[in-house]
Amino acid sequence: MEALPVVNSRRKSLQSPVNYVNLTLKLAMIMKKLFGILLCYTLGAMVAPLLAQAPGSEKTLNKDAEMITKIFEEALSNGKSYEYLDYLCNRIGGRLSGSPEAARAVEWGKQLMESLEFDQVSLQECMVPHWVRGDAEKAMIIRESGSTEVPICALGGSIGTGAEGLKAGVVEVHQFEELAKLGADKLQGKIVFYNRPMDPKHYLTFHAYGGCVDQRWEGAMQAAKYGATGVVVRSMNLRLDDYPHTGSMGYDDSVKKIPAVAISTNGAELLSKRLKEDPGLNFYFRTTCETLPDEKSYNVVGEIRGTEFPDEIILVGGHLD
Repeated sequence: MEALPVVNSRRKSLQSPVNYVNLTLKLAMIMKKLFGILLCYTLGAMVAPLLAQAPGSEKTLNKDAEMITKIFEEALSNGKSYEYLDYLCNRIGGRLSGSPEAARAVEWGKQLMESLEFDQVSLQECMVPHWVRGDAEKAMIIRESGSTEVPICALGGSIGTGAEGLKAGVVEVHQFEELAKLGADKLQGKIVFYNRPMDPKHYLTFHAYGGCVDQRWEGAMQAAKYGATGVVVRSMNLRLDDYPHTGSMGYDDSVKKIPAVAISTNGAELLSKRLKEDPGLNFYFRTTCETLPDEKSYNVVGEIRGTEFPDEIILVGGHLD
């Protein structure tokens, strides 16, 4: 594994002379005064902050709140999160699990924690899925008057259409309940187009995302129950643009697997408009994605032990892939 640059390292032996990233050690020292922290970069989605707080007076709670506020203020004022993110995204690149880029990110995370003199850094071996996107995806709205290309992106974990692609009529829906009402008579052999947009009225934007992401995760499973041959999902995006947003999807082993793609929001608007004008149109898309055997990877675990309460733990986790 090549040495990856870790910036302003306090360890001269680390092969990382490029000045790119550093972590404010002041934050770590503040944290040491109050509690032990186990900082864990995980390959799965896991955020479980656990603060061991013994029963006590309001004075104790206020003292803890004051210290936590200092940590937040330090992180917000002098944190390097965006620099780390920039490095991961633009210097290492896409980090799909099982990919060479994901392996480089593991090594980078380990070197970074070591350079910041964490009390302990380790790699925890695990097996991860290895899905590959394959060739660039293609899609077209096909009418008697001609064809129009639209931007799509295969959903993570989807099967591919095969080299010839998939062409079929389209049925637009917004809720899963509509599938049951339409039934197999109207959905057999069709491409189901999920076109439920994100609700822009939510000031907590994750609620907008949560209000429609089920069609991405469950869409193929639900449509396949009625004999659909493929799924097109409106991108989880409040903007109207030409950039399809991929994301993970799921399959039910008891139901036939069908290919699924995300379509850009502009593409979704156009497809919906054309369907109203011409319900008999066809949609074509081609994907060559596939799932390969699981790959060995690692969780990167770094620990900073507290000086007063070394046995008490706050666990912080997040995606490294």
